[in-house]
Amino acid sequence: MFQRLTGLLLAVALCLSAYGVQAADNRLILTGSSTVAPLVLEMAKRYEQQHPQVRIDVQTGGSTRGVNDTRTGLAHIGMASRNLKPTETGLRVHTIAIDGVGIIVHRSNPISSLSNTQIIDIYTGKIRNWKDVGGRDLSITVVNKAEGHSTLELFLNYFALKNSQVRPSIIIGDNEQGIKTVAGNPGAIGYVSIGAAEFSQARGVTIKRLPLEGVAASVAEVQAHRFPLARPLNLLTGKSPSPLARRFIAFAQSEAVADLIADQFFVVPR
Repeated sequence: MFQRLTGLLLAVALCLSAYGVQAADNRLILTGSSTVAPLVLEMAKRYEQQHPQVRIDVQTGGSTRGVNDTRTGLAHIGMASRNLKPTETGLRVHTIAIDGVGIIVHRSNPISSLSNTQIIDIYTGKIRNWKDVGGRDLSITVVNKAEGHSTLELFLNYFALKNSQVRPSIIIGDNEQGIKTVAGNPGAIGYVSIGAAEFSQARGVTIKRLPLEGVAASVAEVQAHRFPLARPLNLLTGKSPSPLARRFIAFAQSEAVADLIADQFFVVPR
């Protein structure tokens, strides 16, 4: 009797184990960049429609989280809106789109452009009122990104700044927060994904994009390789990704999602 019970329990355990493996094989967890996440979420929805047995969980938290979670195995796939740093080894990079980072202000702001020096002076607190750059007598609200977001790193690198030099009025996380903050404050200035900004403007959000070094902050200029602050939108894996991760990445790099990339106002890599 005891032997039969033991055998039955062993069989149940094996069945549950097999079920768990199968469930894991049908699930993907992606974490990282808040710029990449909305695009990947749309790709995931389409992939799930074509493969009903698959479940894909997309979580934000910044590019650094995507890198770290992929390296430690907390995520099957990471998302990063930048190139890898020399210290971020052991990963494979799979580019799915191209984007730019642009300066945004409220739509009512009469300023049509700012020099790089003026942008630096605004972000370091040397210029605190819009009248000092030809605008209205209005205090400037400086919107900066939180640590861990690649948009912050790209902005700082481009303008040769350290984060300790920035004098922010508000610190935000993702692009959506940045856009909402600037849209809700006539004196605000921020920097966000050009794709996210153009997407929001097309839906009536009260922001406008400023050119950088005389080049319009637009998807068209990013696509033409003229915009000076562009970046890849990447998926990351370890050296030996799972079969499901490989299939999803192949899908994300295929013509089957080119329309989703365009709908999000990003550029299809060529």
